Amino acid sequence: MNRRTTTLSASVALAAALALTGCSSSSDDGKPELKVSGAFMPQPVMDMAGGFLTITNDSGTADKLTSVTSTISDDVTIHETKNQKMQQVTSFDIPANGELKLARGGSHIMFMELKKKPKQGEKVGIELHFEKSDPIKVDLPVEAAGHNPQH
Repeated sequence: MNRRTTTLSASVALAAALALTGCSSSSDDGKPELKVSGAFMPQPVMDMAGGFLTITNDSGTADKLTSVTSTISDDVTIHETKNQKMQQVTSFDIPANGELKLARGGSHIMFMELKKKPKQGEKVGIELHFEKSDPIKVDLPVEAAGHNPQH
């Protein structure tokens, strides 16, 4: 009788553990839920360009933007602007239930040595790479050189 109780207790504990892991993995895979909005590139006037967008994280898991790639340039980096000075960084934090805003005068994507200068009305394809999330492909509409949606 004692062995049957132990087996039953172990079975109940195992079933409960499986049910808990089943619930957590099916409702949330642990990856951040990222969305991109407001993406654009001002029409470049030289052989370099900036890229701007907002990444919204609708999950409880923080992430980092670690790099950006594009067919328009082999040298795409991410920069922050502090005290009116631009400097390259290795990543940007995307807070849980928050957003990362890349905007004129602040943090941004930098495209150096453009293979071609896109014109207003065209789109530039980029791929955003993250620490935890899968890459996201985004088309940056090319806007007028002075375009700034904040103003």
